[in-house]
Amino acid sequence: MKNGRRQFMILSAAGACTLALNGKVQAQAMVSETDPQAAALGYKAVATSVDKAKYPKYAAGQECDNCALWQPKGSATAGGCSLFGTKQVAAKGWCSAYAKKA
Repeated sequence: MKNGRRQFMILSAAGACTLALNGKVQAQAMVSETDPQAAALGYKAVATSVDKAKYPKYAAGQECDNCALWQPKGSATAGGCSLFGTKQVAAKGWCSAYAKKA
Protein backbone atom coordinates (compact mmCIF):
# COMPACT_ATOMS: atom_id res chain seq x y z
CA MET A 1 0.00 0.00 0.00
CA LYS A 2 3.03 2.24 0.08
CA ASN A 3 2.61 3.04 -3.63
CA GLY A 4 -1.17 3.31 -3.44
CA ARG A 5 -1.26 7.07 -2.92
CA ARG A 6 1.49 7.72 -5.48
CA GLN A 7 -0.24 5.53 -8.06
CA PHE A 8 -3.57 7.21 -7.36
CA MET A 9 -2.07 10.68 -7.89
CA ILE A 10 -0.39 9.67 -11.15
CA LEU A 11 -3.54 8.07 -12.53
CA SER A 12 -5.65 11.04 -11.43
CA ALA A 13 -3.34 13.49 -13.20
CA ALA A 14 -3.31 11.35 -16.35
CA GLY A 15 -7.11 11.12 -16.28
CA ALA A 16 -7.50 14.88 -15.85
CA CYS A 17 -5.17 15.55 -18.79
CA THR A 18 -7.06 13.06 -20.95
CA LEU A 19 -10.39 14.72 -20.15
CA ALA A 20 -9.02 18.19 -20.81
CA LEU A 21 -7.53 17.20 -24.16
CA ASN A 22 -10.64 15.26 -25.16
CA GLY A 23 -12.83 18.31 -24.57
CA LYS A 24 -10.49 20.47 -26.62
CA VAL A 25 -10.44 18.01 -29.52
CA GLN A 26 -14.23 17.71 -29.52
CA ALA A 27 -14.68 21.48 -29.43
CA GLN A 28 -12.43 21.88 -32.45
CA ALA A 29 -13.91 19.12 -34.62
CA MET A 30 -15.05 20.40 -38.01
CA VAL A 31 -18.47 19.53 -39.32
CA SER A 32 -18.34 17.44 -42.47
CA GLU A 33 -20.44 18.15 -45.54
CA THR A 34 -21.60 14.53 -45.32
CA ASP A 35 -22.80 14.89 -41.72
CA PRO A 36 -26.58 14.19 -41.81
CA GLN A 37 -27.53 17.58 -40.34
CA ALA A 38 -25.06 19.44 -42.56
CA ALA A 39 -26.32 17.60 -45.65
CA ALA A 40 -29.93 18.41 -44.74
CA LEU A 41 -29.00 22.11 -44.51
CA GLY A 42 -26.97 22.04 -47.72
CA TYR A 43 -23.78 22.98 -45.85
CA LYS A 44 -20.73 23.57 -48.02
CA ALA A 45 -17.29 24.36 -46.59
CA VAL A 46 -16.72 26.73 -49.52
CA ALA A 47 -19.72 28.96 -50.21
CA THR A 48 -18.91 29.40 -53.88
CA SER A 49 -19.47 25.65 -54.41
CA VAL A 50 -23.17 25.87 -53.45
CA ASP A 51 -25.56 24.46 -56.06
CA LYS A 52 -27.44 27.66 -56.94
CA ALA A 53 -30.18 25.70 -58.71
CA LYS A 54 -30.88 23.64 -55.59
CA TYR A 55 -30.46 26.60 -53.19
CA PRO A 56 -31.73 29.73 -54.97
CA LYS A 57 -31.60 31.61 -51.64
CA TYR A 58 -27.78 31.63 -51.89
CA ALA A 59 -26.24 34.93 -52.97
CA ALA A 60 -22.59 35.82 -53.46
CA GLY A 61 -21.03 37.14 -50.27
CA GLN A 62 -23.13 34.97 -47.94
CA GLU A 63 -20.65 33.11 -45.75
CA CYS A 64 -20.70 31.60 -42.28
CA ASP A 65 -18.48 34.34 -40.85
CA ASN A 66 -21.10 37.00 -41.64
CA CYS A 67 -24.10 34.92 -40.53
CA ALA A 68 -26.08 35.67 -37.36
CA LEU A 69 -25.55 32.05 -36.21
CA TRP A 70 -21.71 32.36 -36.38
CA GLN A 71 -19.96 32.01 -33.03
CA PRO A 72 -16.37 33.16 -33.57
CA LYS A 73 -14.62 31.07 -30.92
CA GLY A 74 -12.18 29.40 -33.29
CA SER A 75 -9.51 30.63 -35.63
CA ALA A 76 -10.06 33.05 -38.47
CA THR A 77 -10.79 30.10 -40.77
CA ALA A 78 -13.31 28.29 -38.55
CA GLY A 79 -15.77 28.96 -35.77
CA GLY A 80 -18.82 27.69 -34.00
CA CYS A 81 -22.38 27.63 -35.27
CA SER A 82 -25.40 27.30 -33.04
CA LEU A 83 -26.82 24.70 -35.44
CA PHE A 84 -23.92 22.26 -35.11
CA GLY A 85 -23.24 22.16 -31.36
CA THR A 86 -19.55 21.72 -30.57
CA LYS A 87 -18.49 21.21 -34.18
CA GLN A 88 -16.96 24.10 -36.06
CA VAL A 89 -17.83 25.33 -39.52
CA ALA A 90 -15.60 26.92 -42.14
CA ALA A 91 -15.64 30.71 -42.05
CA LYS A 92 -16.11 30.76 -45.82
CA GLY A 93 -18.81 28.07 -45.72
CA TRP A 94 -22.58 28.37 -46.22
CA CYS A 95 -25.83 26.54 -45.39
CA SER A 96 -29.49 27.13 -46.12
CA ALA A 97 -30.06 28.51 -42.60
CA TYR A 98 -27.89 31.54 -43.43
CA ALA A 99 -29.20 34.73 -41.82
CA LYS A 100 -27.38 38.03 -42.33
CA LYS A 101 -25.96 39.60 -39.16
CA ALA A 102 -27.88 42.63 -38.03
